[in-house]
Amino acid sequence: MKKLLFICLSLLSCFARAELPASVANALKRAGIPQQNVAVYVQAVESTSPILSHNSDKSMNPASVMKLVTTNAALDLLTPSYRWKTEIYKDGNVNNGVLDGNLIIKGYGDPSFKAQEFWRMLMSLQQVGIKEIKGDLIIDKSYFAKSVGVRHTFDDETWRAYNAEPSAFLVNGRNTSFKFITTETNVNVSQEFELPEVQIVNNMKLVQDACGEWRSRFGYTVESLENKAIVTFSGNFAPDCGERYLELSVFDDEKYAFYTFRKLWRELGGKFNGKLRLQESPVSAIKVIEQTSDPLGYVIRDINKWSNNLMARQLLLTIAAEKNGAPATETKGVAAINTWLLGKGLNFNELVVENGSGLSRIERISAEHLGRILVSAYNSPVMPELMASLPILSQDGTVKKRLNDSQTNGRAHLKTGSIDGVSAIAGYEIDANNHRHVLVMMVNHAKAAASKDAQDALIEWVHQQP
Repeated sequence: MKKLLFICLSLLSCFARAELPASVANALKRAGIPQQNVAVYVQAVESTSPILSHNSDKSMNPASVMKLVTTNAALDLLTPSYRWKTEIYKDGNVNNGVLDGNLIIKGYGDPSFKAQEFWRMLMSLQQVGIKEIKGDLIIDKSYFAKSVGVRHTFDDETWRAYNAEPSAFLVNGRNTSFKFITTETNVNVSQEFELPEVQIVNNMKLVQDACGEWRSRFGYTVESLENKAIVTFSGNFAPDCGERYLELSVFDDEKYAFYTFRKLWRELGGKFNGKLRLQESPVSAIKVIEQTSDPLGYVIRDINKWSNNLMARQLLLTIAAEKNGAPATETKGVAAINTWLLGKGLNFNELVVENGSGLSRIERISAEHLGRILVSAYNSPVMPELMASLPILSQDGTVKKRLNDSQTNGRAHLKTGSIDGVSAIAGYEIDANNHRHVLVMMVNHAKAAASKDAQDALIEWVHQQP
């Protein structure tokens, strides 16, 4: 029976339609998007050729669906059980709980190292007998090349968290999350994880109105000083908005890590009055603690479900270091991905990977080739981990609010991508007859943001396949 099904699907695929389904074409027309600026590829996972192929060989900017390439490569090359490590060394003797020397933290690019992991590691450090540090804190970032982390913002939103650069020792994604909530008389603005080096100036006004486009109703400025950042918020906020958050990156990676260390260490009862130093671990240093992250199969859920750009960039650099040696560079990561694809018999001449996150103006792939990667991934041992990392249509992640009243609800795992002039969606969908398909749609046009209805129409069309 399975063989007969495969033959039937293969025969249908031989007659792949090049024209778009009417529902998709009409939605694009209403949005003012020419079909020549759209690429679509749909293929049953049991088949060897598509049922729909429109401009699928065209080189397109994929935005964040590029993360599918990076996370699939990582699962294959590193395995789902891969864990990052973070090490603590001492450079000096310990007597009666006092380290007479420097403490060294060496990072290996963990993209998921949050304040709670830092707290747990420092608590372990105190449990092995270090309560006071007489020297400085040294952060060793040598696992990534010095060229990594040099600030190059994607757009003019300099302080937004998505513009943060990678680091071999990254804490909380160097992300300060500001929480907005109303009381009866005013708007409160606070830090979700509070650092005393961040000073908030709150000029927000309470307005009785619908929430609407809440983010467009206020602005902010950041004054970056030597040992603190002053963040000023001015504008309006409505009770209808409930709780809202804005993520900014107001410190560089080493300062954020240092301030977090100092806060947590003192909260744990430790003593430290030293300075921050950046250098490689001295040969005389002795390792005291090694802490490992959650497995890669867990970590990529944050990358794909919430489209975390910085974590994806950290992942590309991890691939680089593990496969082509430290110090990691993006170039080494790209080379590792190209070698991985060739090993699968996939040679994509149009493929351009800059940082692996899709937050790029130069990254390129065709809809067909992304579709072929997804088919290959489905038929690989890492399929369960990759699919589980994707947002579930109408239920979570970046597609939680899409097609909620449709029969497609919960029947697709789809990654979205969006930057100015680019909108894309790609992943897996089960049709009404329980056949799974790969679908890819990429739009490169000034009005790409208006293509959501066309993407939803494609999802509905796939669901209705005989």
